[in-house]
Amino acid sequence: MTTQYGSYLATRRGRQTLLLLCAVQFLDVADSSIMNVALPSIRRDLGFSVQNLQWVLSGYLVTYGGLLLLGGRAADLLGRRRLLVTGTTLFAACSLAGGLATDEGMLIGARLGQGAGAAMMAPAGLSILTTMFSQGTDRNRALGAWGAVSGLAAATGVFLGGVLSQGPGWRWVLFVNLPVCALILAGASRLLPAEQRRARSAGFDMPGAILATAGMLLLVYALVRAPVQGWPSARTIGELATAAMLLAAFALTEVRRRDPLFPFSIFRARGLAAADLTQMIAFAGFVSLFFFLTLYMQNVLGYSPIQGGSAYLPVTAGIAVAAGISAKLFARTGTRPVIVAGSLIAAAGIYYLSRIPVHGSYLTSLLPGLVIMSVGLGAVLVAVTTAANAGVAPGKAGLAAGLLATSQQLGTALGLAIFTAIATARTRALLAAHATPAAALTGGFRRALLACAIFLLAAAVIALRATNTRGEPAAQTAPFPASEADRVPAPELTD
Repeated sequence: MTTQYGSYLATRRGRQTLLLLCAVQFLDVADSSIMNVALPSIRRDLGFSVQNLQWVLSGYLVTYGGLLLLGGRAADLLGRRRLLVTGTTLFAACSLAGGLATDEGMLIGARLGQGAGAAMMAPAGLSILTTMFSQGTDRNRALGAWGAVSGLAAATGVFLGGVLSQGPGWRWVLFVNLPVCALILAGASRLLPAEQRRARSAGFDMPGAILATAGMLLLVYALVRAPVQGWPSARTIGELATAAMLLAAFALTEVRRRDPLFPFSIFRARGLAAADLTQMIAFAGFVSLFFFLTLYMQNVLGYSPIQGGSAYLPVTAGIAVAAGISAKLFARTGTRPVIVAGSLIAAAGIYYLSRIPVHGSYLTSLLPGLVIMSVGLGAVLVAVTTAANAGVAPGKAGLAAGLLATSQQLGTALGLAIFTAIATARTRALLAAHATPAAALTGGFRRALLACAIFLLAAAVIALRATNTRGEPAAQTAPFPASEADRVPAPELTD
């Protein structure tokens, strides 16, 4: 959006709108990791079985990742602000229910509901951002902020979870969402334009919605359960095969419909598939890194939850600095070189971390690698977010946002499934060779982190096919209502 004074982002309303939308992304991503350090307290208070405890984490991931495609397209068809408000309301209600949970079923149900709410919030928020901040520098800065927030939320979620669970108690890990949701709802009603419903229920692609939702839910579920059930098990293979058949049936349905839920024409946008695949592979490495380092710090080095969470604070600074620099580089280099360079830098940082010793120290064993990795992480997230939304028609902005968020969640599930299996196999082999438990755990974490570094190298290669967008100067045009933002052209693409 532009105004008669130039940049919309330079206005107070523009900055408030961007802050509101970034709060949506921060909330959704942080809740993927904020519960980690609270699990021991939850198990004691609610009497969880070891088998069911994982669903406090996995339940959120399954519904969040499984419903994102549907949420992204629903934002385009039913209204982006409407879906954002609905998702935030559901997220808040489930956060309250989870905080008040008296048994394991109530808490797991609340986490499933939170994931469903997040699957509506994330694509709606990103598509609102790409249509309201739609030109030149404004767009690059807004997308840069959104991408940086993803990394910041992943890094700070563990810290916040540790502080809250060791302080007022694990229930506040859920209650803390309520004031944030209230601010989002208030901001949405004041800052975001009202919109007309874009689709009648009679024309809604219900078969496509059912097949896409069932296929994605089963795929994420299978990936989450694979480390527990075993990759070669008949159950895992059957779940993955069934998910593949459902998604294949979904694709066949969509290409034959005149009004598809998922128009495959979106992939005509150059480099879109490569950008989404880069996001998936990169996030597989990044999220798994936080998971294994947290276990290393707590189970090998003996850190408390607060100490382990505080170890990531330098990461937030590195992400913020890299994100700011990267957004300014787009006008000169385009997004592709930033993604490639960021992936290589991150791979170097993670490789350093893959050398962690049994008797390590924070200053020498962790801090250098974390700082290097954070610079790469900030660059990758900002540039991929920008590239994945370049050249997408405004009417499909929600679908593009859903695809990017789905790539992120699939990467998270895939990475944890693969790397957990790698770490477990290495640890068992070392224990069989009579290594100490600490040495065996560390050996497993090292092998998994090395695989994470290899994934980041693969992301750099894939990124060579991603869109290289530089953006265009903001047009100095007369102002127009916010509800017409969808008509603004996308940024300039360059090869």
